[in-house]
Amino acid sequence: MENIKIMVWAVVLLTLVSCHPESNTKKETVSGMGTKQIIMVDVRTSEEWIQDGHADCTVNIPLQEIERRQNELKGYDKIVLVCRSGHRAGIAKDQLEHAGFKNVENGGDWQGVTCSN
Repeated sequence: MENIKIMVWAVVLLTLVSCHPESNTKKETVSGMGTKQIIMVDVRTSEEWIQDGHADCTVNIPLQEIERRQNELKGYDKIVLVCRSGHRAGIAKDQLEHAGFKNVENGGDWQGVTCSN
């Protein structure tokens, strides 16, 4: 049983280390405004993100870590937040907007995410 726990945590850590926000951003050309950097953040727990699946274009920052890790989101023109139903994404949106972030969007459920470049 202990070996299984170690193996699960190894997979979690490898997934988190290999998933850099920079590789999960996209650029969007907006008429008359140039190019915008967009990041899609899945705010479910790391366990949900790994075990239940996730959109390849998302980065995982669990809701309980959003405030502590908000520096990772600075510099993006738009932040799209997703989770299982949209509820936690709404809470994360409120937290980021309270911290002064603009152009934060609740993208709803992660399964509705369309990944495109």
